Amino acid sequence: MDLKLEGKCALVTGAAHGLGKAICLSLASEGVNVVINYRGSSRQKAETTAEYIKKEYGVKAICLKCDITNEDEVSAMFKEIVNRLGGLDILINNAGVCPISMVKDMSYSEWKTVIGANLDGTFLTSREMINTAIELKKPGVIINIISPAAFIGSSRGKSHYAASKGGVLSFSISLAKEVAKYNIRVNALAPGMLYTEMTAKTLDEEMDKYINSIPIGRIGRVEEIARVVTFIASDLAGYVTGAVIDVSGGLIGR
Repeated sequence: MDLKLEGKCALVTGAAHGLGKAICLSLASEGVNVVINYRGSSRQKAETTAEYIKKEYGVKAICLKCDITNEDEVSAMFKEIVNRLGGLDILINNAGVCPISMVKDMSYSEWKTVIGANLDGTFLTSREMINTAIELKKPGVIINIISPAAFIGSSRGKSHYAASKGGVLSFSISLAKEVAKYNIRVNALAPGMLYTEMTAKTLDEEMDKYINSIPIGRIGRVEEIARVVTFIASDLAGYVTGAVIDVSGGLIGR
């Protein structure tokens, strides 16, 4: 299927590995130029992904280090994207953190770190995306990656994570209503359990338990999620905004 994405530009946050990397590869396969956002020590992984994308798909791929909780860094990143690529059509807010801590043991610092990375970061990048699109008089797409925890919570030390993703969910719905008049679509996508660097330890210890909780009977693959993200980013989904797309293997059931 031709998704008519060729020549568009996308920024994927937290894209050096895992789901973010898979989303970059999926978008690139449809002719999208991609910006691979990373932080800290992930530079080599990001650059390796960028080189593969350029060689395999013949599109542009650039790596930009940015702490998405830092307002000045986010602003600078968007300016660089516009300068180097001429604009931005798609923003995928994928970056996030999920440490494990029961509320009774949780420090306020850890709470703020999770809310900052998962909710504040989504706000900062979304605001820049919206203002960039309005300034360039171009339509735009924002897809925010959330989690089943936004709906069903967590009993295993992820209350801060669930709260942050619930916040992103509400933010996405409200933002979609605000910016529809600018021809900017905003949706949230809730992947089920995936085997990534973030989840590997938990799944290695309790794989059977998680599989038994998923109606479809298996852990999801990052490529499956990435394909849905790519479709929602395309004009073929042009009437979809303010929606929550459930890609959880039936875990959420919405």
